[in-house]
Amino acid sequence: MLDVGDPAPAITAQNQHGETVTPEFTEPTVVYFYPKDFTGGCTTEAAEFQAAFPEFQEIGVDIYGVSMDDVETHADFADAEGLVFDLLADPDGDLADAFGLEPTDGMVDRRTFVLADGAVTAVYDPPNADPSGHARTVLQETRNEFFRGG
Repeated sequence: MLDVGDPAPAITAQNQHGETVTPEFTEPTVVYFYPKDFTGGCTTEAAEFQAAFPEFQEIGVDIYGVSMDDVETHADFADAEGLVFDLLADPDGDLADAFGLEPTDGMVDRRTFVLADGAVTAVYDPPNADPSGHARTVLQETRNEFFRGG
């Protein structure tokens, strides 16, 4: 698994709209991996990142959610949960592999990476069962790391 200080991987994937996305990772960016759309913990985590999204935007931080679900499932999930940030489809596990995560039974464990200046700056291992409060923690620590006085 990638760790703090490792170079950011070069990734490309389709989002929930079927658009090809290639994050640059020059500016602070959150990439959170989650097991599966429409499951309890994943829905909680997505809702909390969505609730904090305006605050992430205010400080110029992009958010990408990633699971092994396909584009259509991501589209349904984003629509049902009112998500406006990109969900990247990783049905073959290529993104998981780029971040050093090992898929099991078509899912990856919950992990969050913050990347900036072409490198990993933070890694989080939130609880799989109940990630409540995780998005807020990432927001606060990212704000403190990159935007002093935040």
